[in-house]
Amino acid sequence: MKTKIYIDNDTFVAGTTLRDERLPEHNNMAFHACEKPETVLVNRKRLADILQCKLADFVSASQTHSANFHKVTLADKGRGAEVGATAIPNTDALYTVEPNVLLCSFTADCVPVIFWNEARGLIGVIHSGWQGTVKEITLKVFEHLKEVEGCHPADFHVQIGMALSQEKFEVDEDVYVKFKALGYADELMYFNETTNKYHIDNQKTVKKQLELAGIPENRIAIDRTCTYVSPDGFSYRQDKKAGRHLSFVMRKG
Repeated sequence: MKTKIYIDNDTFVAGTTLRDERLPEHNNMAFHACEKPETVLVNRKRLADILQCKLADFVSASQTHSANFHKVTLADKGRGAEVGATAIPNTDALYTVEPNVLLCSFTADCVPVIFWNEARGLIGVIHSGWQGTVKEITLKVFEHLKEVEGCHPADFHVQIGMALSQEKFEVDEDVYVKFKALGYADELMYFNETTNKYHIDNQKTVKKQLELAGIPENRIAIDRTCTYVSPDGFSYRQDKKAGRHLSFVMRKG
């Protein structure tokens, strides 16, 4: 199984699964975008083995392009792991202070945000498609973590995962207007007169939101792999039947 590991030390492991043509459904990890749920289960169990954890340690949400987030407790362990219906509903970001919980986020072009905080032992994942970005889900999550959880921005490490590149993310004026209304994304967009489309860098817009939340730039990394172009990527734009990557993070107990 192809995976990309962003960090693996004594305390944290974080990364993403990759499209793998050698595996059933090309290593699809999502129930909501699969041909057979049992195939997804096999793929997830394979990931659990690689990470030396159990499928019952996985926690996932039913993602709806919202700005909603959820603090995961031990009572949530296993939600969405084996049956999609048990996932945390209407939620696009998860965080926890519990060890041995694998937080999961699913993407196929949208921006995954993975973070960990050594001082607090806090970890999280965010799913930020363009709708989540214009709703400022990332900024809202980190403002909450500062105000409610008492986190200091400089204690975070943030990994922005692979996503649709600006070149391939072309939109009409209605979406452009929503990004422009943010007030800080102008330099991250351009207009293609030939196609009459706007091109937006969703990853860098999310990065800007992290900086607005006070996260130091040297604490933010971006995986610039384009999910549309790379053979390792699932792209909904390229294929409406595409599978999903699973971005994950866990604090080791």
